[in-house]
Amino acid sequence: MIPYGKHSVDEADIQAVVEVLQNQFLTQGQQVPAFEQRLCEYTGASGAVACNSGTSGLHLACLAAGVTVGDLVWTVPNSFAASANAARYCGADVDFIDIDPITRNLSVEALAQKLQQAKKRGRLPKAIVVVHFAGSSCDMNAIAQLTAPYDILLIEDAAHALGGKDKDGHRVGACHYSAMTVTSFHPVKSITTAEGGVVFTNDPYYESQLRLYASHGITKAPKSLPEGHENEPWFYAQQSLGFNYRLSDLHAALGLAQIQRIDTFIAKRLEKAKRYHKALSSLAVKRPVLDENSAWHLYMIEVVPAHRTRIFNALRDQGIGVNVHYIPIHLHPYYQSLGFSLGDFPHSEQYYNGAITLPLFPDLSVKDQDTVIATLGEVLK
Repeated sequence: MIPYGKHSVDEADIQAVVEVLQNQFLTQGQQVPAFEQRLCEYTGASGAVACNSGTSGLHLACLAAGVTVGDLVWTVPNSFAASANAARYCGADVDFIDIDPITRNLSVEALAQKLQQAKKRGRLPKAIVVVHFAGSSCDMNAIAQLTAPYDILLIEDAAHALGGKDKDGHRVGACHYSAMTVTSFHPVKSITTAEGGVVFTNDPYYESQLRLYASHGITKAPKSLPEGHENEPWFYAQQSLGFNYRLSDLHAALGLAQIQRIDTFIAKRLEKAKRYHKALSSLAVKRPVLDENSAWHLYMIEVVPAHRTRIFNALRDQGIGVNVHYIPIHLHPYYQSLGFSLGDFPHSEQYYNGAITLPLFPDLSVKDQDTVIATLGEVLK
């Protein structure tokens, strides 16, 4: 089976992990700070807080932003559930902005309309989780301009997009238009730490809150300890209700080795996306926009919805490990129990009904990609 996504690990990655296993602390050592520093150098952000998953990172970002019961957070339906769940973990209400059917990212026009309606109703969101779907950045400049008058905090969900750039040339993660940016190091992402994530920020306050919430809400900083304990090196104090979201040094060591090759990975993904784009031009499928700034985490086509199940199963039967990204969040039973219904966000639903994700990863061979293309052509007939 040719998988839809797969990690790329070489001997240098393996040796980096072995070195930690044999000679260093497995956790709370020097690898995590070094990884965070390298991520800052790569993206241009001034702060990076590593954590044990992208989902944890989204939760941390909402916590650092002060999202709580009674608040409202917006995101898009066309994403994995974690984009909305993070706000729900904080007790906030969630609503959605439909996507642009061409880019499959947040629709700037829909956002403008929703902001006007929300202002009239007297309930604007505290934050918006902006999802960079499949590796392509949303129009962050336009989104920032629309939300600035309302003092809405922007959190970028860049789980798909590390290594990409926005339309203005800023690296994803630089937080040029947002308060925080979250990415993921799951095995199918731009680089991997097996499991892991990071939250980028340029704001020292948010960075301090992220670190606090990621480590039980506990600090040993002398200035934060109760009076009389400043000279007791064993003493620590829990300042808030935090979580154990730390990344281990084993995971960070793998990430440090992987990030040396991130630009190579992204270049290979773009090359394969271009091959698909050219080869599929004559087939009865809708192709994604060929965005050269994208990290190309995923390559999705759209087929006639009535034929999607047959096409999907036929490809799987032929050893092509296609997938579907994503079931719109508002259609999950949990979110329907909160009042959302089929028909609420038609562009997200229309995209989902015909979506099929084709295999795309750095080590996908020309032979295997040609097999995917040829098999798809036969199945479509």
